[in-house]
Amino acid sequence: METLTTKQRSHLRSLAHPLKPLLHIGKEGVTETALRTIKDSFNTRELLKLKVLESAPENARESGELMAERLEGVRLVQVIGRTVVLYRRHPEKPEIKFPR
Repeated sequence: METLTTKQRSHLRSLAHPLKPLLHIGKEGVTETALRTIKDSFNTRELLKLKVLESAPENARESGELMAERLEGVRLVQVIGRTVVLYRRHPEKPEIKFPR
């Protein structure tokens, strides 16, 4: 998958706004267990919001980039403060209609 365009990123940010954080990344950082939980969560949804706690060894941007890098097909949509939004297209669902 190619990188997200500005309009796609903006649309995904608007969809992610009302979501509650699904997972908190704590003092152990981005572990295999956290990655497995995120991967399993992408089986039922395309957009995830995560929270990176102050005790985490990496900041939110580093954690988000690491998760996007280590999980196949995952794109980093946004990092605001300690909140990270990730997107992965679901293979069986129709593609999200992005505005033109």
